[in-house]
Amino acid sequence: MSISALIVNFNAGEALLACVRALLDGPGGVRVTVADNASTDGSAERLRALYGDRADVEVVFNPTNPGFAAAVNARVKSMGSDWILIVNPDCEVRGDAVTQLREALEADKRAALAAPRVTDPEGVVEKACLRRFPDPWKSLVTFSGLWRLGHRVPWLRGVPVGRAAMPAGVVRAEAVSGACMMIRRNALEEVGYFDEAYTLHCEDLDLMYRLKQADWHCLFVPGATAVHAGGVSSRSRPLWVLRQKHRGMARFFEKFQASRYPAPVRWLVHAGIWIHFLVKAPMALVGR
Repeated sequence: MSISALIVNFNAGEALLACVRALLDGPGGVRVTVADNASTDGSAERLRALYGDRADVEVVFNPTNPGFAAAVNARVKSMGSDWILIVNPDCEVRGDAVTQLREALEADKRAALAAPRVTDPEGVVEKACLRRFPDPWKSLVTFSGLWRLGHRVPWLRGVPVGRAAMPAGVVRAEAVSGACMMIRRNALEEVGYFDEAYTLHCEDLDLMYRLKQADWHCLFVPGATAVHAGGVSSRSRPLWVLRQKHRGMARFFEKFQASRYPAPVRWLVHAGIWIHFLVKAPMALVGR
Protein backbone atom coordinates (compact mmCIF):
# COMPACT_ATOMS: atom_id res chain seq x y z
CA MET A 1 0.00 0.00 0.00
CA SER A 2 1.42 3.38 -1.02
CA ILE A 3 2.27 6.27 1.30
CA SER A 4 2.18 9.94 0.34
CA ALA A 5 3.69 12.57 2.62
CA LEU A 6 2.22 16.05 2.54
CA ILE A 7 3.98 19.11 3.93
CA VAL A 8 2.29 22.52 4.03
CA ASN A 9 5.03 25.13 3.96
CA PHE A 10 5.04 28.78 4.91
CA ASN A 11 8.46 30.42 5.30
CA ALA A 12 10.01 27.39 7.00
CA GLY A 13 13.46 28.11 5.60
CA GLU A 14 16.10 25.41 5.94
CA ALA A 15 13.80 23.37 8.18
CA LEU A 16 11.74 22.45 5.11
CA LEU A 17 14.78 20.97 3.37
CA ALA A 18 15.67 18.94 6.46
CA CYS A 19 12.08 17.69 6.74
CA VAL A 20 11.99 16.46 3.14
CA ARG A 21 15.49 14.98 3.35
CA ALA A 22 14.51 12.92 6.40
CA LEU A 23 11.49 11.50 4.56
CA LEU A 24 13.47 10.62 1.44
CA ASP A 25 16.31 9.03 3.43
CA GLY A 26 13.92 6.81 5.41
CA PRO A 27 12.98 3.24 4.50
CA GLY A 28 9.30 3.91 3.84
CA GLY A 29 9.38 4.56 0.08
CA VAL A 30 7.40 7.77 0.51
CA ARG A 31 6.29 10.14 -2.24
CA VAL A 32 6.60 13.72 -0.95
CA THR A 33 4.36 16.64 -1.88
CA VAL A 34 5.04 20.15 -0.59
CA ALA A 35 2.18 22.64 -0.78
CA ASP A 36 3.69 26.09 -0.43
CA ASN A 37 1.28 28.68 0.94
CA ALA A 38 2.72 31.79 -0.74
CA SER A 39 6.01 31.80 1.16
CA THR A 40 8.32 34.76 0.69
CA ASP A 41 11.58 33.24 1.96
CA GLY A 42 12.43 31.18 -1.12
CA SER A 43 12.31 27.89 0.79
CA ALA A 44 10.04 26.13 -1.72
CA GLU A 45 12.10 27.38 -4.66
CA ARG A 46 15.29 26.03 -3.06
CA LEU A 47 13.58 22.70 -2.50
CA ARG A 48 12.49 22.51 -6.14
CA ALA A 49 16.01 23.35 -7.28
CA LEU A 50 17.39 20.47 -5.21
CA TYR A 51 14.77 17.82 -5.91
CA GLY A 52 12.92 19.02 -9.00
CA ASP A 53 14.28 16.18 -11.12
CA ARG A 54 12.94 13.46 -8.79
CA ALA A 55 9.67 11.71 -9.57
CA ASP A 56 8.95 11.20 -5.86
CA VAL A 57 9.03 14.92 -4.96
CA GLU A 58 6.39 17.44 -6.00
CA VAL A 59 6.30 21.13 -5.10
CA VAL A 60 2.99 22.95 -5.53
CA PHE A 61 2.93 26.75 -5.31
CA ASN A 62 -0.33 28.22 -4.03
CA PRO A 63 -0.72 31.84 -5.21
CA THR A 64 -2.21 32.86 -1.85
CA ASN A 65 -2.23 31.38 1.64
CA PRO A 66 -5.57 29.55 2.00
CA GLY A 67 -4.72 28.19 5.44
CA PHE A 68 -3.40 24.81 6.52
CA ALA A 69 -6.65 22.84 6.31
CA ALA A 70 -7.56 24.10 2.85
CA ALA A 71 -4.06 23.41 1.53
CA VAL A 72 -4.16 19.85 2.89
CA ASN A 73 -7.61 19.12 1.49
CA ALA A 74 -6.74 20.39 -1.97
CA ARG A 75 -3.71 18.13 -2.26
CA VAL A 76 -5.09 15.03 -0.52
CA LYS A 77 -8.05 14.90 -2.89
CA SER A 78 -5.63 14.55 -5.81
CA MET A 79 -3.56 11.80 -4.17
CA GLY A 80 -4.20 8.14 -4.80
CA SER A 81 -2.35 6.76 -1.78
CA ASP A 82 -3.95 4.59 0.88
CA TRP A 83 -1.98 6.33 3.64
CA ILE A 84 -1.43 10.08 3.97
CA LEU A 85 1.43 11.25 6.19
CA ILE A 86 0.99 14.89 7.17
CA VAL A 87 4.19 16.45 8.49
CA ASN A 88 4.94 19.97 9.65
CA PRO A 89 7.84 21.55 7.73
CA ASP A 90 9.80 21.95 10.98
CA CYS A 91 9.43 18.26 11.90
CA GLU A 92 11.85 15.45 10.98
CA VAL A 93 10.89 11.78 11.11
CA ARG A 94 13.52 9.45 12.50
CA GLY A 95 14.54 5.96 11.42
CA ASP A 96 11.68 3.69 10.44
CA ALA A 97 8.95 5.87 11.96
CA VAL A 98 6.92 5.91 8.74
CA THR A 99 6.95 2.12 8.52
CA GLN A 100 5.96 1.76 12.18
CA LEU A 101 3.01 4.10 11.76
CA ARG A 102 1.76 2.24 8.71
CA GLU A 103 2.13 -1.16 10.40
CA ALA A 104 0.22 0.04 13.47
CA LEU A 105 -2.66 1.20 11.28
CA GLU A 106 -2.66 -1.99 9.23
CA ALA A 107 -2.91 -4.04 12.43
CA ASP A 108 -5.97 -2.13 13.70
CA LYS A 109 -8.74 -1.82 11.14
CA ARG A 110 -10.66 0.86 13.09
CA ALA A 111 -7.60 3.03 13.65
CA ALA A 112 -7.90 6.08 11.43
CA LEU A 113 -4.81 7.97 12.47
CA ALA A 114 -1.44 7.20 14.08
CA ALA A 115 1.25 9.51 15.39
CA PRO A 116 4.77 9.01 16.75
CA ARG A 117 6.47 10.13 19.92
CA VAL A 118 7.36 13.73 19.16
CA THR A 119 10.27 15.43 20.93
CA ASP A 120 11.89 18.83 20.75
CA PRO A 121 15.49 19.01 19.41
CA GLU A 122 16.82 18.38 22.94
CA GLY A 123 14.89 15.12 23.20
CA VAL A 124 12.16 16.33 25.56
CA VAL A 125 8.81 14.71 24.76
CA GLU A 126 6.22 17.27 23.67
CA LYS A 127 3.05 17.52 25.75
CA ALA A 128 0.87 17.47 22.63
CA CYS A 129 2.03 14.06 21.43
CA LEU A 130 -0.43 12.30 23.76
CA ARG A 131 -3.40 14.32 24.94
CA ARG A 132 -7.09 14.42 25.78
CA PHE A 133 -9.76 16.44 24.03
CA PRO A 134 -10.08 19.89 25.62
CA ASP A 135 -13.20 20.93 27.47
CA PRO A 136 -13.71 23.92 29.78
CA TRP A 137 -12.48 22.13 32.91
CA LYS A 138 -9.49 20.39 31.32
CA SER A 139 -8.50 23.64 29.64
CA LEU A 140 -8.70 25.54 32.92
CA VAL A 141 -6.49 23.10 34.81
CA THR A 142 -4.09 23.00 31.85
CA PHE A 143 -3.77 26.78 31.54
CA SER A 144 -3.30 27.08 35.32
CA GLY A 145 -0.63 24.38 35.43
CA LEU A 146 -2.62 22.23 37.86
CA TRP A 147 -2.72 19.42 35.29
CA ARG A 148 0.76 18.41 36.47
CA LEU A 149 -0.91 17.03 39.61
CA GLY A 150 -3.30 14.92 37.55
CA HIS A 151 -1.34 11.68 38.03
CA ARG A 152 -2.07 12.00 41.77
CA VAL A 153 -5.43 13.77 41.69
CA PRO A 154 -7.60 12.38 38.85
CA TRP A 155 -9.98 15.35 38.71
CA LEU A 156 -7.01 17.61 37.93
CA ARG A 157 -6.19 15.78 34.72
CA GLY A 158 -5.81 18.31 31.93
CA VAL A 159 -5.39 18.11 28.18
CA PRO A 160 -1.82 16.68 28.21
CA VAL A 161 -1.51 13.11 29.46
CA GLY A 162 1.93 13.93 30.86
CA ARG A 163 5.36 12.40 30.35
CA ALA A 164 5.08 10.23 33.46
CA ALA A 165 2.16 8.36 31.88
CA MET A 166 3.79 7.72 28.50
CA PRO A 167 3.15 4.11 27.45
CA ALA A 168 5.84 1.73 26.24
CA GLY A 169 3.79 0.28 23.38
CA VAL A 170 1.11 1.23 20.89
CA VAL A 171 -2.06 2.50 22.60
CA ARG A 172 -5.37 4.06 21.64
CA ALA A 173 -5.44 7.78 22.31
CA GLU A 174 -8.09 10.49 22.36
CA ALA A 175 -5.75 12.83 20.52
CA VAL A 176 -2.15 12.88 19.36
CA SER A 177 0.27 15.38 17.85
CA GLY A 178 -0.68 17.02 14.59
CA ALA A 179 2.98 17.76 13.82
CA CYS A 180 3.38 14.30 12.29
CA MET A 181 0.43 11.98 11.72
CA MET A 182 -0.45 9.22 9.30
CA ILE A 183 -4.10 9.05 8.27
CA ARG A 184 -6.07 6.23 6.69
CA ARG A 185 -7.41 7.73 3.48
CA ASN A 186 -10.88 6.16 3.55
CA ALA A 187 -11.43 7.33 7.14
CA LEU A 188 -10.48 10.88 6.16
CA GLU A 189 -12.89 10.75 3.23
CA GLU A 190 -15.66 9.35 5.43
CA VAL A 191 -15.60 12.28 7.87
CA GLY A 192 -15.21 14.93 5.18
CA TYR A 193 -11.53 15.91 5.35
CA PHE A 194 -10.25 18.83 7.46
CA ASP A 195 -12.56 21.67 8.44
CA GLU A 196 -11.37 24.65 6.38
CA ALA A 197 -12.96 27.14 8.77
CA TYR A 198 -9.81 26.72 10.86
CA THR A 199 -7.00 28.83 9.43
CA LEU A 200 -4.22 27.44 11.61
CA HIS A 201 -4.23 25.31 14.78
CA CYS A 202 -6.96 23.07 16.23
CA GLU A 203 -7.95 21.62 12.84
CA ASP A 204 -6.13 18.43 13.88
CA LEU A 205 -8.15 18.14 17.11
CA ASP A 206 -11.33 18.81 15.15
CA LEU A 207 -10.51 15.97 12.76
CA MET A 208 -9.67 13.56 15.58
CA TYR A 209 -12.91 14.42 17.37
CA ARG A 210 -14.99 13.79 14.25
CA LEU A 211 -13.18 10.50 13.69
CA LYS A 212 -14.12 9.49 17.23
CA GLN A 213 -17.75 10.44 16.55
CA ALA A 214 -17.64 8.17 13.48
CA ASP A 215 -16.38 5.23 15.60
CA TRP A 216 -12.75 5.48 14.50
CA HIS A 217 -9.86 6.02 16.88
CA CYS A 218 -6.29 7.32 17.00
CA LEU A 219 -3.11 5.45 17.90
CA PHE A 220 -0.02 6.66 19.72
CA VAL A 221 3.05 4.77 18.51
CA PRO A 222 5.91 5.58 20.93
CA GLY A 223 8.42 3.38 19.13
CA ALA A 224 8.21 5.73 16.14
CA THR A 225 9.88 9.08 16.72
CA ALA A 226 9.98 12.53 15.17
CA VAL A 227 11.82 15.70 16.16
CA HIS A 228 9.80 18.92 16.07
CA ALA A 229 11.59 22.28 16.20
CA GLY A 230 8.24 24.06 16.58
CA GLY A 231 7.19 27.56 15.67
CA VAL A 232 9.48 28.00 12.65
CA SER A 233 6.73 29.21 10.33
CA SER A 234 5.20 31.47 12.97
CA ARG A 235 8.31 33.55 13.69
CA SER A 236 7.53 36.12 11.02
CA ARG A 237 4.05 36.87 12.43
CA PRO A 238 3.73 35.47 15.96
CA LEU A 239 0.72 37.56 17.02
CA TRP A 240 -1.33 36.50 14.00
CA VAL A 241 -0.52 32.84 14.63
CA LEU A 242 -1.41 33.19 18.32
CA ARG A 243 -4.74 34.75 17.35
CA GLN A 244 -5.51 31.90 14.95
CA LYS A 245 -4.74 29.39 17.69
CA HIS A 246 -7.26 31.03 20.01
CA ARG A 247 -9.83 31.37 17.23
CA GLY A 248 -9.40 27.64 16.73
CA MET A 249 -10.01 26.98 20.43
CA ALA A 250 -13.20 29.02 20.31
CA ARG A 251 -14.43 27.24 17.18
CA PHE A 252 -13.74 23.78 18.63
CA PHE A 253 -15.72 24.66 21.76
CA GLU A 254 -18.66 26.12 19.83
CA LYS A 255 -18.78 23.26 17.36
CA PHE A 256 -18.63 20.33 19.75
CA GLN A 257 -19.32 21.41 23.32
CA ALA A 258 -21.10 24.74 23.71
CA SER A 259 -24.58 23.22 23.47
CA ARG A 260 -23.96 21.28 26.70
CA TYR A 261 -23.56 24.43 28.78
CA PRO A 262 -25.82 27.33 29.80
CA ALA A 263 -25.16 30.75 28.35
CA PRO A 264 -23.18 32.12 31.35
CA VAL A 265 -20.71 29.24 31.10
CA ARG A 266 -20.33 29.74 27.35
CA TRP A 267 -19.59 33.42 27.92
CA LEU A 268 -17.00 32.57 30.56
CA VAL A 269 -15.31 30.07 28.26
CA HIS A 270 -15.00 32.59 25.43
CA ALA A 271 -13.82 35.26 27.85
CA GLY A 272 -11.23 32.84 29.21
CA ILE A 273 -9.94 32.02 25.74
CA TRP A 274 -9.39 35.67 24.85
CA ILE A 275 -7.99 36.61 28.24
CA HIS A 276 -5.47 33.83 27.70
CA PHE A 277 -4.67 35.36 24.30
CA LEU A 278 -4.05 38.77 25.90
CA VAL A 279 -1.76 37.20 28.50
CA LYS A 280 0.23 35.31 25.87
CA ALA A 281 0.43 38.12 23.30
CA PRO A 282 3.28 40.13 24.91
CA MET A 283 5.33 36.95 25.32
CA ALA A 284 4.76 36.07 21.67
CA LEU A 285 5.98 39.49 20.57
CA VAL A 286 9.04 39.42 22.84
CA GLY A 287 9.94 35.95 21.64
CA ARG A 288 9.81 37.02 18.01
